[in-house]
Amino acid sequence: MSVLLEVIATTVADARLAAQAGADRLELITAMGEGGLTPSLGLIEAVVETVSIPVNVIVRPHSRSFVYDADDHAVMLRDVRAVKAAGANGVVIGMLNARGEIDREQLARAIDAADGLAITFHRAFDEVRDQRRALDVLLGFDAVTNVLTSGGKPSVLDAEATIRDLVREASGSHCTVLAGAGLTVDAVAGFVNRTQVQAVHFGSGVRVGGNGLAQIDIDKVARVRAQLNAQ
Repeated sequence: MSVLLEVIATTVADARLAAQAGADRLELITAMGEGGLTPSLGLIEAVVETVSIPVNVIVRPHSRSFVYDADDHAVMLRDVRAVKAAGANGVVIGMLNARGEIDREQLARAIDAADGLAITFHRAFDEVRDQRRALDVLLGFDAVTNVLTSGGKPSVLDAEATIRDLVREASGSHCTVLAGAGLTVDAVAGFVNRTQVQAVHFGSGVRVGGNGLAQIDIDKVARVRAQLNAQ
């Protein structure tokens, strides 16, 4: 089984190009420069209509912090329901408490609102105090099918040992470690070999000039796909 390739899309054109070049799944966001925020309903609907691969949509109301107040959380629940209604495959979400732990209560309510959609816990995971303990918490939620992480480092390429440990811990569970941030076309094959990850996540690494605000480079996506198929 080849490694799953998830690509960030910020426009309908991104989505179309990534799907054509062999991406298995999209993460749809806006505001790449802020680490990804909830995209518009119109964009979600248009992308879901345009591509045949699964579309996971980030629900993140602002980039101030991953600790949300009651108003933020109410907005997130509305957005989760809207993502479900728009026909998306899943929701990408994450929330922490002031102690740097996963906010279980808010996560449980978001899962309830998602009503059966797949849940990816996003890189809020990289700001928890203890990743092993946080993974144990996520493994307690059947709806959480992915955890997106760079192993707590700015680039996942500097966290191979951590990723390897997390992959081992999640092995055989319902939750896949989705490795992302800093992956490049040239580094991905070796990274996958050494960490044994089953899913990788690309943003800037498959864009023109490696620029997060540029469009998808179809050749780069195709080259990543070919390397993953050869694993």
